[in-house]
Amino acid sequence: MHTRTRQVSALLATLIVMLGTLSLTQASALADSGHQRGPDPTQQSIEATRGSFDIDSTRVSSLRVRGFGGGTIYYPTSTAEGTFGAVVISPGYTAGQSSIAWMGPRFASQGFVVFTIDTNSRYDQPSSRGDQLLAALDYLTDSSAVSDRIDPQRLAVIGHSMGGGGTLEAAKDRPELKAAVAMTPWNLDKSWPEISTPTLVVGAQNDSVASVRTHAVPLYEGIPESTDKAYLELRGASHLAPNRSNTSIASTSIAWLKRFVDDDVRYDQFVCPGPQTGLTWSDARSTCPF
Repeated sequence: MHTRTRQVSALLATLIVMLGTLSLTQASALADSGHQRGPDPTQQSIEATRGSFDIDSTRVSSLRVRGFGGGTIYYPTSTAEGTFGAVVISPGYTAGQSSIAWMGPRFASQGFVVFTIDTNSRYDQPSSRGDQLLAALDYLTDSSAVSDRIDPQRLAVIGHSMGGGGTLEAAKDRPELKAAVAMTPWNLDKSWPEISTPTLVVGAQNDSVASVRTHAVPLYEGIPESTDKAYLELRGASHLAPNRSNTSIASTSIAWLKRFVDDDVRYDQFVCPGPQTGLTWSDARSTCPF
């Protein structure tokens, strides 16, 4: 009887050790994975016009929402890998969502729910566009048809021109945002001590509407050095560079979103130290290491 008891005790002890080891292994894997979505990235994968996720889209009428002008939601069709981070994109002054529509399917196919919006008025200023970006995020997470696909803790904003200035306004007002991308941004306010959201600013060397000297660079410099931030300047490009499909803009933005919205360290290789000056970029700065 004593021998049998000892055998059972030894078996139980072995099982406890095995279960403990399994739990530690699972915890370690979870800690390392962040919110990884999709296969291991390569330079080719972040530059691709379509990522690994099949996507669909749905239109949102301005009559069904408050605080912004409606838009189009692009989303992955499968949730087999879990929920996704969400991104709202604002157009610039006098422009509609068609001017930034190319980003919707391209970014969504990389594993994000993406909402390209129209603003209440095409003449709305950056502060208003910032409010509208946040209103659209609230709609996405609270009452949209795809809200169940979204992790409400992983949200980001992107904008072009005054929409780019609006991304800074949104990041200032809602510091829990995981990422912001300001493309050829315009904003009269150049001081952003409140921003702690990881922010990528994309300027255009030949921008005659919001010159990098008076907008993109001062806006970047106005964000605290304690904030994860990067500045990239497209060589020879104009203010309207983000209004047409652009692989350099897409790949750097996707890598930024993946790293900070998904906390996916597989993308460190693309954001820190990030692209350098050369044929594509006329200026490159960052607070790397992040």
